[in-house]
Amino acid sequence: MSLHAEIDLTRGTFELSAAFDVPAGTVLAILGPNGSGKSSILGSLAGLFRPDHAVITLDGRKLHELPAHDRAVGLLSQDALLFPHLSVVDNVAFSPRSKGKSRNESREIARRWLAEVDAAEFAERRPAQLSGGQAQRVAVARALAGSPDLLLLDEPLAALDVDAAPAIRGLLRRVLAADPNRATVLVTHDPLDALALADHVVVLASGRVVERGPTREVLAAPRTAFTARIAGLNLVPGTAVAEGLRTGDGGLVAGMLSADAVSGEPAVAVFEPSAVSVYPADDGLTGSPRNTIGAVVGALEPHGPVIRVRAAGDGWASGLSADLTPAAVADLRLEPGSRVRLAIKATAVTVHPASLQA
Repeated sequence: MSLHAEIDLTRGTFELSAAFDVPAGTVLAILGPNGSGKSSILGSLAGLFRPDHAVITLDGRKLHELPAHDRAVGLLSQDALLFPHLSVVDNVAFSPRSKGKSRNESREIARRWLAEVDAAEFAERRPAQLSGGQAQRVAVARALAGSPDLLLLDEPLAALDVDAAPAIRGLLRRVLAADPNRATVLVTHDPLDALALADHVVVLASGRVVERGPTREVLAAPRTAFTARIAGLNLVPGTAVAEGLRTGDGGLVAGMLSADAVSGEPAVAVFEPSAVSVYPADDGLTGSPRNTIGAVVGALEPHGPVIRVRAAGDGWASGLSADLTPAAVADLRLEPGSRVRLAIKATAVTVHPASLQA
């Protein structure tokens, strides 16, 4: 079932205008900061909101003309929202039962889906007897038991602890890949969710689509500060020039222009924190880095096996991140307020066109 959506919605002072397609059997991730319009899109697709204007079709079926209960849409949120007075099997059976299946047939469907999500052993328990990860497995089964043509996932892993989330992520990847006909829309703040589950992404900002494309391509070459942040990359805005990027204050970030970057047009320079070298402020800097700039250490944050150094100060260095080993941080005696010099080789910097507009 291929989804096509064009949604214009006004809620108070907020205005949303977005259009996208989700081919059958694929997953679209919607990313964006809080207040960018992600929930408004899901609400419009589910029939919970009435947009000012909407064209939402699923294989030609006009969902925008149907009430929520007739849309054949499944919704999975970060909270399992199981009925506390029903057993697990009856929670999952609720959807097929509400669509006219007999009690026995609905329970048979429920048990089949509980087995699919490795939760068959919980069938007779009540929700209060489940852990967070167990409850979310049941919620996945319930969302799919009604055979939805369109599946909406609203931050499905956000409420899970670090031990439960990977298992549910793997479960979702498996069940989503098993159906070549269903279209799925995923809202998430976690780039790992997008990389693991989504074929394509749409990035929203202030109610508009500013980036879109295959997931790995968008996260590898972000064009907005938000996308760069969730992808763990540095991004410097400016204008593309032959040598790389000219910043708003006239500074030059030497780098390699991507194939679609055009000199004189808005652009962003993107590079990994691991490409940023940190030196004492008075270091003479031998070697060949073409990009050097003074900065102040703003924060030091553990980041897996490394320490992420976040820079402050004036110019384009402000907000940059550098990944150093704990030993390097100790040798440099870094702490918030330390003055340093940052260096990035031009070959580590790629200049892309700035954010796309819908």
